[in-house]
Amino acid sequence: MTDCDVRDYFVYIMTNRSRVVLYVGMTDRLDGRVLDHRSHVVEGFTSKYRLTRLVYYEQFSDPISAITREKEIKGWRRAKKNALVETLNPKWEDLTELLFGDARTRPRSNGRSGDQYRQSS
Repeated sequence: MTDCDVRDYFVYIMTNRSRVVLYVGMTDRLDGRVLDHRSHVVEGFTSKYRLTRLVYYEQFSDPISAITREKEIKGWRRAKKNALVETLNPKWEDLTELLFGDARTRPRSNGRSGDQYRQSS
């Protein structure tokens, strides 16, 4: 396998401005997926609740580990999810610009509208 064949997978948590609702998702293109959420490309849970702030993520080298972790986090109560976010991001800041620059204006590089669409609690 070459370096070009290596793909990373991400489990991430998005929230809204008031941090009332959390969304847990998994993708292999974190920057593009966050842009999808922020621009409301796909109608559904994240668009309905205006979940535009990336507050947490984990990186994995294989999809099975990422999917397993996503399901684990989704099964947690809200307090445990909050504590997880606070391990990486105690102030609940939007990590988008820190990680990707101004992702709101950057076009998708591969033309895909998103990788994984899952509902979350």
